[in-house]
Order: sequence, then structure tokens, then C-alpha cells
Amino acid sequence: MKGKRMMMVTALAGSMALPTMAQDKVEATLGSDFVSSYVWRGQKNGGFSVQPNASLSYKGLSVGAWGSFAIAPNEKYAGTEEELDITLGYAVKGFHVGITDYFLFNNGLPFFKYGSIGKTAHTFEGGIGYDFGFLAIDWFTNFAGTDGVNKDGKRAYSSYLQLDAPFRLAKLDWNATVGIVPYRTDFYVADDSHGFHVNTVSLKAQYTIEFPHFQLPVYGQLIANPSSRDLHYLVGFTVTAL
Repeated sequence: MKGKRMMMVTALAGSMALPTMAQDKVEATLGSDFVSSYVWRGQKNGGFSVQPNASLSYKGLSVGAWGSFAIAPNEKYAGTEEELDITLGYAVKGFHVGITDYFLFNNGLPFFKYGSIGKTAHTFEGGIGYDFGFLAIDWFTNFAGTDGVNKDGKRAYSSYLQLDAPFRLAKLDWNATVGIVPYRTDFYVADDSHGFHVNTVSLKAQYTIEFPHFQLPVYGQLIANPSSRDLHYLVGFTVTAL
């Protein structure tokens, strides 16, 4: 999260996805993304980054960790380039719900320090959503830790609405995303946060390269932020342990 700090249940997004079906046995995932830029909800938080992830899931319940670490730190993104997110979630069929603890390492505060705005590097966010297959709808709200403030200087319970529409075209897997900040908060600091605004309109294309013993998904993503009038483009690939 830019300036403070994140369901990249990544978000889970940057993000780790909740399972869509209940498993009868414990399943684990371990992998990492390598991206040319770290862009989160329309805001650029860093340059080339390594983003490892690990998760365990059982009968719809999952716990996972996701991180982002800049290879070449830049003062412009100080405070946002080293991040660890821990998510507890539950999913059944298309429905999913979860809680994420977002933590920024490089803002001068220790991990085991909790409190309210300005006294901790943690942000706690709840999320709920449903995946219809052709469209996924998710709502996220900060409820504790470092949050934004509203026009009266009080905790804003900053929220975010995200719509994702996956489709396949020309042998590529695509995903179109729209992200909306529904009411005033200064949490999304790169935006004009004076009420309802759209801060993400993106299109992602992915192609999976097949090798004899593994797959290598590679992707590119164009991300526009209408609120701040910014445009970002990133490329990346994913490595996953089988």
C-alpha cells in the first residue's frame, strides 16, 4: 500500500486466490511472481520486484502469505517496497470471504507493534466476494491498523470495489479489471480521493509456455488510473512448485 500500508487473497492483488472448491485433503502451494513493476489498485508501489507466495488449504479454509520485495529500491517508493501480507480465508463454490493483514517492513516500525493510525505498520482488511465465472465481484474494507481518514480527520474505513472479467481470446487468457473507491478517504494517496472515483481500469493478457515437466505463465498488464491520470504497464512471469 502506498504511503502506509494492502484478499490478494491477494490481493487475494497484487494477488493469492482463495480456492473455489472444498478439498478433502490438505493442499499446499508455493511459488513466486517476478514483475517489472509493483502496481496495486492503480498505484505504483515499486519497480522490478520478486513476489513470493505460499498457502495451505483444506475444505475451503485457507491461510497464506504473500510478499513483495524490490530488487533495486528507489527513494520514490520508500515505505512501500518491502511488504508481507498474511490472509485467512474461506471459500465455497463461488463465494469467498477473508481477512488480510498487510505489513510494510521499511517504514520504521517493528512487526510486533499494533495500534491505530500512525502507530503501526499493519493494516487489517476484510473482504467478501462472489465469482460467477464470467465475472467476479469483491468488496474490501479496512477495519483496524493504519487506515485513511475522511474529511473530518476520522478513520475512513477505506473501502474498495473490484470487478474482474476473465475471457479467452487468440490463444491468450485475458482479465479485465475495474477498481472503484466508493467514498472519501486519503488512504489511496495517489488519487483525488474526494468521494466516489475509479482508480483502476486494467487489461491483463497471459500465455502459458508448456515445458516437459513444468509450465511458465508469462503476462503483460496495462493499468490506467483515471483518478490520478496515470498509466502503468508491467510484464511478469510466475514460477510455481509442483
